[in-house]
Amino acid sequence: MQYILPAIRLWLVTVLVCVVLYTGLILGFAQVAAPFSANGSIIEAGGRPVGSALVAQKFTSPRYFWPRPSAPDYNAMAAAGSNKSPTSPDLTARAQETLAAYGATAANPVPADLVAASGGGLDPHISLAGALYQVDRVAAARGLAPAAVRQLVEDQATSVGGALAPERIVNVLTLNLALDRLGR
Repeated sequence: MQYILPAIRLWLVTVLVCVVLYTGLILGFAQVAAPFSANGSIIEAGGRPVGSALVAQKFTSPRYFWPRPSAPDYNAMAAAGSNKSPTSPDLTARAQETLAAYGATAANPVPADLVAASGGGLDPHISLAGALYQVDRVAAARGLAPAAVRQLVEDQATSVGGALAPERIVNVLTLNLALDRLGR
């Protein structure tokens, strides 16, 4: 009995320090240092939230750029890879469906990131090559000049890795919102 009361006091102090104070300190720092990221990187359009810059959304209309395939079908609560072997018939079937949706041919191969899901299944970015691959379909569906859509893609592309990873990527949600602002 003589050890129970000190153990309970130690437990309460540990909970107070590790759970309440530490969490509050980190949250407060994040709100000051990076409020956009700390609040979920929410993107708004027309004054209302439409998504997060960090989580992919499912776009299936030919009028929009499509993201990478998603093993959890774009459900952020189930973020995960498929854990299927490269020889899995299910994975092969999904890849064949994706290739058919893009109208891929031997002469016009699809960039790999448009066919393969990311490890977490919710990657909001595609490669610049993946976005440029979709320009003609999106331009035709919207009645826009392909050059205008291509320029929009180039304007939206960023290089986040600097000299170590110079390949440019495009956030699909922000690209599609910019596309909507472009018109038609």
